[in-house]
Amino acid sequence: MRPINQQLKTKLLEAARKEFLEKGFAGAQLRKIAQEAGATTGSIYKYYKDKQALFDALVSEPARELEARYRKVQEDFRALPLDRKLSSLPEVTEDESLWMMKFIYDHFDAFKLLICCSDGTSYAHFIETMVQIEVDASHDLIDLMDTAGMAHHPIDDELIHIVASALFSGIFETVRHDMPREKAYAHMFSLREFYSAGWYKILGIT
Repeated sequence: MRPINQQLKTKLLEAARKEFLEKGFAGAQLRKIAQEAGATTGSIYKYYKDKQALFDALVSEPARELEARYRKVQEDFRALPLDRKLSSLPEVTEDESLWMMKFIYDHFDAFKLLICCSDGTSYAHFIETMVQIEVDASHDLIDLMDTAGMAHHPIDDELIHIVASALFSGIFETVRHDMPREKAYAHMFSLREFYSAGWYKILGIT
């Protein structure tokens, strides 16, 4: 087996990050990445089978961890009794909200790539994946309210999806606009309060 040149791998990843951020995945060129790293295009294929593999190496772990953590939050919320659910809206606690924003900012370039530069990759629908987790959790809550015979305002699938999409669009606007970390934290908490009040209003519960 050919020994791994870790220094070259690091240079290739750094060059790829720069190229993807500047041009997006579709516009990025392996030739340019190799030149930036002081290597040949052929050397890329010693470590990464294609451009997608390079992109994966930059974003896969942060994307997977954020998704897994958010799924766990919703699973924990799902296990609560109904009265606790309703008193705990939104289902993401302040601590989890802070963890989420801190994690995003600790891996800022990865999420910038995911949100702004991933067209043409398997990550192009990353936000929609997060939205669907939220949509499923919202359906579970409403179904449980219906089963318990609790009166609430009618809410259809389209509105649930709109509300969930608005939440994650808001969260990741901080990344799109390169917002400073502390400002992003403050906006996250404001968005959480807005989202909580909105759900109570939409459902007609107090």
